[in-house]
Amino acid sequence: MHKKATGMILSYHPVIPGDVNRLCAGREPDEEDRRWMQRAAAILLPQGCSESLYRMAVRHCRHVFPNYRMRFLYPGKIGDIRLFRALGLPHPVSHVFHSVKHCPASFWNDLRYPVVLKSAYGGEGSLVFKVESAQEVCKPLTIFEGMERSGFGGFVVQPFVENDGRDLRVVVIGGTVISYWKVQRDPTNFLHNTSRGAVIDGKSDPDMQEEGRAWVRFLCRRTGINLAGLDLLFPDRTLHPGPPPLFLEINYYFGRKGLGGSERFYALLEREARAWLQALGLFDAQPPPTDGNKATRSSP
Repeated sequence: MHKKATGMILSYHPVIPGDVNRLCAGREPDEEDRRWMQRAAAILLPQGCSESLYRMAVRHCRHVFPNYRMRFLYPGKIGDIRLFRALGLPHPVSHVFHSVKHCPASFWNDLRYPVVLKSAYGGEGSLVFKVESAQEVCKPLTIFEGMERSGFGGFVVQPFVENDGRDLRVVVIGGTVISYWKVQRDPTNFLHNTSRGAVIDGKSDPDMQEEGRAWVRFLCRRTGINLAGLDLLFPDRTLHPGPPPLFLEINYYFGRKGLGGSERFYALLEREARAWLQALGLFDAQPPPTDGNKATRSSP
């Protein structure tokens, strides 16, 4: 791999090196960051990037990876729903509330149960509740009120969608798209997160996996998203033959177990960052492809 002398690469990523390497964890970007950004031909950002760091980077440099525009334009689970609506993508019928007080008590009496309540914040199945009746909503609403007091308000209400006990995670890393099922073995648990007992299955129903990847590629072409894990749910097709998968949420900071662990994730991420730099003419060549079990390169 040979770098061309066409511009300075500024990296804020702790694993992927640039010509100049800086960290912005636990602090706001400052004037020194601004000066480096103004000189950079390209900037590499970390997965845990703050909005202030991203805004400063795109203000002063044309080429920034990853593309986090949608992450900050449509934040949290409420933002996900707004984005799905804007793009006309299939997703569960969703009621969004920016605070508990903005949700009238009568709302709960008109629902068809069970429903799923999701805090606008939280990942890997945290702060997600399935409730069977209006009487059961008090506990999650109390938790959501506590979140509001901490500055993390808002929640989403969706009908519970009958399914086969799994959802599809599609991970986008640059031009690489990987999919696998998260399968819940405990029939009493409606969550499909590995942190809640689900297991990874990368082989079953390849045609359905490709269908899910195709939907995600469409979203990425429309939005520029190039680093995220998206969850899709296939409604039970024995009950509803042929409906498309439903987009559930977008995770910009996602688990790596289904990718084979952190080491493989970082290898894929570095490969894709180098491919992105090569496309800009900042590198003569990219490294050899990482061992790509179920990793397919495409142009999202």
